[in-house]
Amino acid sequence: MPKTCFILNPKAGPSRRHDMPALIAQHFGALEADYEIWPTQYAGHAVELARQAASEGFRVVAAVGGDGTVNEVGRGLLGTDVALGIVPQGSGNGLARHLKVPLALPAALRRLAAPDFSRMDVGVMNGHPFFCTAGLGFDAHVSQHFAQAGSRGLSTYLRVTLREYRRYQPVPVRVDLDGRVETTNCYVLAFANASQYGNNAYIAPLADLRDGLLDVCLIDALPVGRAIKVSLGMALGNLPQSKAAEYFRVSKGRVTAQAPIGFHVDGDYLGHATEFEVELLPLALAVAV
Repeated sequence: MPKTCFILNPKAGPSRRHDMPALIAQHFGALEADYEIWPTQYAGHAVELARQAASEGFRVVAAVGGDGTVNEVGRGLLGTDVALGIVPQGSGNGLARHLKVPLALPAALRRLAAPDFSRMDVGVMNGHPFFCTAGLGFDAHVSQHFAQAGSRGLSTYLRVTLREYRRYQPVPVRVDLDGRVETTNCYVLAFANASQYGNNAYIAPLADLRDGLLDVCLIDALPVGRAIKVSLGMALGNLPQSKAAEYFRVSKGRVTAQAPIGFHVDGDYLGHATEFEVELLPLALAVAV
C-alpha cells in the first residue's frame, strides 16, 4: 500500500460533522497502512503541507475537502511524481466526480487504499493552476457572491445564481484561441479541463483530462430562453448539442476585456482583470484514484 498523507480541511462540508481521523484510522489503520493526517490551519496551508509531504517521501497526498482543498494540494504537488488522492468532502466535488471517486466516505477510503495511478493535464490561468475549470464572467461573479453568502451547499449556490442573474451585465472581450480571434460579449467564458463545475453541472461534458486540450465554452448572452436551455443542458450533460453555447478545443488562449472582469479557478473567485493568459500543461499531475 502506498505511503499516504491525508491533508484534512476541518472546515469542509461533512468533515465538520464526522470524526475524520477516526474514520481514516478505521479503514487505513485496520490495513496496517503507513499514513499520517495533517489538518490545515488557514487558507493556502494545504499547498505548503503538500509540498512538505512530497519532500518527506509520501507516495500519495490525499486532499480531504472540497474543490478548493483539492486545488491547493494539487498545486503543491506540481513538479513532483507524488500522486494526488481525493476524499471528497465539499459541496461540489467537481474533479472527484469527473474521476469517478466515490462520494461516500467508506468507499472513497477503500478506493484510496488500493488506487490506480495515472497522470492528468493541468490548466493555468494568469499563473493560477486549475484542475477542473477556470472561467471569466457570470460563473466567476457567482463564485464571488457565493463566497460571501455565509453558507455553503447547492441550495445557497442556486439562490445566489438566480439573484445575480437579474443583475449581471456581460463584458465585451477579444478572444484569441490558438490563433482564432474574435470579438464578442462574454457572459461566460469557461476553460474546462474536466467536464463539470461540480454537483454534476456539466459545462463541458466532452472534456478529457488527458487529451492535451482545454474545452472552451463561450456564451455571449443569456436571455431567459437561452438560460433555460443552458441550465437543462448542464444538468443533462448535453449542452454542446443544445446549441446554446459555442465550443472550441485549444491548448492556449488569450483574452482582453474592455473592462475589468471577474475570474475564478476551480470555483474560487480570484479577482478582476482585463488581460488573461491561459495554457495547458499536458499530464503535469500524478493522480491516485
